[in-house]
Amino acid sequence: MAGDSNSFSISGTGFREIGCGLLLSSVAAVFINLGLSGKTRPVKNIHMAKHGSDSGVYDKEGRFVPSKFEEIFSKHAHTRPNALTSDELKSLLKSNREPKDYGGWLAGFTEWKILYSLCKDKEGLLHKDIVRAVYDGSLFERMAKEKASKKQK
Repeated sequence: MAGDSNSFSISGTGFREIGCGLLLSSVAAVFINLGLSGKTRPVKNIHMAKHGSDSGVYDKEGRFVPSKFEEIFSKHAHTRPNALTSDELKSLLKSNREPKDYGGWLAGFTEWKILYSLCKDKEGLLHKDIVRAVYDGSLFERMAKEKASKKQK
C-alpha cells in the first residue's frame, strides 16, 4: 500500500481531497506524519497506532472484531438502529473511556468528531455503513472520488 500510486493517503493532501479546510488538513498532516508514521511503517504495523479508550473494534494485533463493531450500534444507537446521533456518539465516547487515559480520550474524541462532522447526514445521523467504511479503509477514497466528481459537474 505505502508508495502505491493508486492508494489513498489520509494526510494533509488527503484531508483536502475529502473536503476538509486548510487548518484541519495542516494539523492532521503534522499529527499523522510526526505522531504515527514512525510507529506504523511498514503497513503491517498499523496496529501500533492503536490507542487506549477506543471502541475495541480492532484487537491488539490490528484485526477487525465484528462483534465489537456491532456493539457500537446495539449499545448506543437508540434513535435509529443503524446510525448515531451526536448525543449517542458522546455516550459511546464516554463509555469507552479508560481511567486517566487522557491521551486516549483525546484521540478517540478527535477521530469520532471529525468523522461525525464530515459524514453526518442532513438529520445529524452518522450511519453504520459510513462507520464500517472507515474500518475497512474504503471511506476516504470514496469521499475523495465523490468530491472530485462534484467539482467536475
